[in-house]
Amino acid sequence: MTLAEQVKSLWRAAQVGADPARPAEEPASAAPQPPLARPVAQTLEALAEDYDQHLAGELARLAGAARALAAPEHPPAQGCDATGSHRPALDLLVGTLHRLGGATGTFGYQRLSQGLQALEQRGLALSSTPAALWPPQGLAGFLADVADVESLDRTLTAPRRAGAANTASSAAPFHAEPRPLIHVIEDDIATGESICLTLANFGYRVQYSSHGAAAEAAVRQAPPDALVVDMSLGEGERDGAEVALRLQALLPEPVPVLVITQHRDFHTQLKAVRAGAVGFFTKPVDLPALESRLEGCFNFRGRAPYRVLIVDDDAHLLRHHELVLRQSGMHVEAESDPARVLDHLQAFLPDVVVMDMHMPGCSGLELARIIRFRDEWLRVPIIYLSAETDLDRQMNAMAQAGDDFLTKPIADHALVAAVHSRAQRARVLSEALARDSLTGLLKHADIKEHVAVEVSRAVRTSKSACVAMIDLDHFKQVNDTHGHGAGDNVIRSMANLLRQRLRRTDLVGRYGGEEFVAIVVDCGAADAMKLLDGIRQHFATLTFMSREGSFHVSFSAGLAEIQGPESVESVLGRADEALYEAKLAGRNQVVLAAPLLA
Repeated sequence: MTLAEQVKSLWRAAQVGADPARPAEEPASAAPQPPLARPVAQTLEALAEDYDQHLAGELARLAGAARALAAPEHPPAQGCDATGSHRPALDLLVGTLHRLGGATGTFGYQRLSQGLQALEQRGLALSSTPAALWPPQGLAGFLADVADVESLDRTLTAPRRAGAANTASSAAPFHAEPRPLIHVIEDDIATGESICLTLANFGYRVQYSSHGAAAEAAVRQAPPDALVVDMSLGEGERDGAEVALRLQALLPEPVPVLVITQHRDFHTQLKAVRAGAVGFFTKPVDLPALESRLEGCFNFRGRAPYRVLIVDDDAHLLRHHELVLRQSGMHVEAESDPARVLDHLQAFLPDVVVMDMHMPGCSGLELARIIRFRDEWLRVPIIYLSAETDLDRQMNAMAQAGDDFLTKPIADHALVAAVHSRAQRARVLSEALARDSLTGLLKHADIKEHVAVEVSRAVRTSKSACVAMIDLDHFKQVNDTHGHGAGDNVIRSMANLLRQRLRRTDLVGRYGGEEFVAIVVDCGAADAMKLLDGIRQHFATLTFMSREGSFHVSFSAGLAEIQGPESVESVLGRADEALYEAKLAGRNQVVLAAPLLA
């Protein structure tokens, strides 16, 4: 075995924590992992303690590799390739220094991390310089210092474990809460009643005042969660913006303000902004749009958690970052093998990819460029998370295929903030491209794509999932009688209700016209039927208004449970057949599709 091969064996052993005399049997990702059912803080603590024990062996193997390369019986030529370069063996040492420099800082060994990174920079300087130009004792001095790596300061910084727990506040888990209380201040009683009726139909608690003084008295008694204020509250009444500011001053903390007005000039909008408005609506008020904006303010429906794919060859770092991001409320998949990343992309549909830049076999830059081969992945931001400190290399990596660069070690809260920010922007952009303009739901092609993903996931995980086809009943009569404007309000109200009542992990799209598709994940047919039927019953109680008067609308639905590796067309076809049966049976009902024949 050549010296370079010996060093490589030591480096591989360091990765998996195995005896260097034995071949590595499994990649780091195959190592047993603590169950996530344990409190995350405890799991992070256990992982850190495991790393404490692992670190001593890592440093001992690194020092041994340096001593082997410097030994008299292994003159420099034995560490050379055919051209006389020392790069093969030297690069392996530098790669190990790079990996440990990032990992030790993450687990709280800041001084050790700094010492390892300083050694890495010396090794990089040697590796990039022809041997003939090395200073006297350049290689020997470097190897001697690496061989003495175990003497570096291994003082553990106290914030390590406390910092991990702090990330919990960044994204509290979703749980059901009382519906928000909305206070409507509108001097036109008909408009005020219409707004209150619509909001009550969607489950909000509502208070109504026709003038500012009454609103102040009511707010003192029952602080609202949001205000809907007319900017012009009638003769002798204070300006609506002033009323909003006065009401905000009575509250323990500011609440969202939505303003309604007959004017949309710049001055009016500026006054609204200065009053703290987050929504601006002109009369006649688009009530479904107003409700949708309120929904966005509270987010009680809960957006689907951001999906993050992490790629790193260091098992401890991979697990640590996975736990930190999961604790913040994100869905995370972790992978140590770059060759499996494309499969994760296809099945997981991440909002953002976080990857190490220096990995054996395939660098992060190479992997990023492979990902960018596919048009559908151009929208997914790639964040490099690496101990690389050379700004030129960082800029080069981002110029070719990346979107951001985070330097290890990185504080847990900083990692969460950076990933959340990128994922949020990517989700907004993706939704803007994929969403129907009228309803904000997924478009036809995009919801079909998600059906395909869910079929694949259901087969892979053996978990239940259902697909529903939903169609408004007698919708042509609504348009003919009440006008297309009223029809659009019905469609948007249907969309809002589906978003509101389905779980945050479920998906819904507008399939066309008055037809919708919902994907109910991790849910069997019986529970999905109960969920959809509850939505159906609630929708039938909603009162819609038009010039011709009030009216109600119902919907019919067909539900199909995904069974095995069936095609998207098969699932949607069975749901559509069940929908047809619901229509034939008298409408305003949910019908379960027959199972596939064996």
